[in-house]
Amino acid sequence: MSIVHYEKYDSLLVAVDCIVFGFDGSELKALLIKRDFEPQIGKWSLMGGFIHQDESADDAAVRILNRLTGLDNIYMEQLHCFADVNRDPGGRVLSIAYFALININDYSQQLMFTHNAQWYSLKDVPELIFDHNTMMKAALEHIRSKAANHPVGFALLPAKFTLPQLQNLYEAIYDSKMDKRNFSRKLLSLNILIKLNEKDKASSKKGAFYYIFDEENYKRLEHEGIKFI
Repeated sequence: MSIVHYEKYDSLLVAVDCIVFGFDGSELKALLIKRDFEPQIGKWSLMGGFIHQDESADDAAVRILNRLTGLDNIYMEQLHCFADVNRDPGGRVLSIAYFALININDYSQQLMFTHNAQWYSLKDVPELIFDHNTMMKAALEHIRSKAANHPVGFALLPAKFTLPQLQNLYEAIYDSKMDKRNFSRKLLSLNILIKLNEKDKASSKKGAFYYIFDEENYKRLEHEGIKFI
């Protein structure tokens, strides 16, 4: 249908903002950039951009995340549409927020320099532009809700990991200590981890066995309502 049929209605700009989380082995962190244009140039921001005429919101998020991280096949989800009338002093802009989870070690230092980006601990996130702090809070709440019974957290880990590394991740997500024995017993009882004949000896002399996530077995069991914690 021609746009002429809608010319009597107000025109709005639609943007995508991406909340990128990473895990450094002990803390959950967010990737922020220093804004290089007005309004609010020089302040910390999420990575975002406007949706092009020939792309969907999902396509725009993939494009923006690839430009920021250089990575493909990132775990991402659409979070919420933020549409307060005065949310952006530059104009009437709706923002569709996405969150993404990446292995922090996959992010290149060159891209960090290119985008004037920095990883911030969630405990030390500065004041961000517009409603970006609200977006980040909503994303973290959603991840905490989903990580209890979906394997979203594994996207933050390397392909092979130890049980202590996995526990550190869940403690970081929930900002809470967990009993080591109960945590290990619970995760191993789900039969969604494959034990490798290889150990990580960097953290102790005895070492800890590596595991990988058994996605195929998880999909077979998913309908049973698996709970990770």
